[in-house]
Amino acid sequence: MQDSQIIPQKMRSFRTSRTVAALVLREMSTTYGRSAFGYFWAIAEPAAGIILLTLIFSLALRTPSLGTNFPLFYASGLLPFMMYLDVSGKMAQALRFSRPLLAFPAITYADPLLARLILNGLTQCLVMSIVLIGIIVGFDLDVILEFRFIAASIGMALALATGLGTLNCYLFMRFPVWERVWAIVNRPLFFISGIFFLFESIPEPYASVLWFNPLVHVTGEMRRGIYVTYEGAFVSPAYVYGLSAVSLSLGLLLLRRHYKDLVHR
Repeated sequence: MQDSQIIPQKMRSFRTSRTVAALVLREMSTTYGRSAFGYFWAIAEPAAGIILLTLIFSLALRTPSLGTNFPLFYASGLLPFMMYLDVSGKMAQALRFSRPLLAFPAITYADPLLARLILNGLTQCLVMSIVLIGIIVGFDLDVILEFRFIAASIGMALALATGLGTLNCYLFMRFPVWERVWAIVNRPLFFISGIFFLFESIPEPYASVLWFNPLVHVTGEMRRGIYVTYEGAFVSPAYVYGLSAVSLSLGLLLLRRHYKDLVHR
């Protein structure tokens, strides 16, 4: 009896894996073109843009709040922020992009979300690697990287992007005006997420309010991985993962109940 239940479970898992893999390949072909050069350009373009922004800001702000190299300081805050922004934005559009495919019984509402998380998460990891290696090698910096903190920052950024992206996937389709509101809400995050400053430099009572911005924790964790002398005692992974879990659970619950109505609207 148990064996008869295990076999269908394995078949469903295998079918889901194949479905997600097919959706990832579809995403790559439709978004980046059918050639390998298209995906290479998708990685090189944001990497070059981040490097250019880093160099421009380094001319205006030569003295960083941490370390001696402003491009590295700026990139250590910008890269996890861009990872969150890109992945959450792509996941929020997942069902709208894959609307025709959801008519097939083999494809569930979770498959396009997972496919976009995998593809865009890996893309942003490659962009992050290219930028950091380029800055460290280009400026001949002597840096000791703590990969456990870097991996933790990436995990926090992806968790937050997954949670908010899934919730917004429902909200964008159910309330189209929310997409514009969300875009307005996200604009100040570039300036208040610790990209240009350290959390410790913010005085009270503003620091206590800023602490509730989860991206401050994400950028702080990344800097713990790049600067061995930086403690980042304020960083709370539990807060970020808790907020991500609540957003993800609510988003999945709403999509499970209403995604069929949304895709046929």
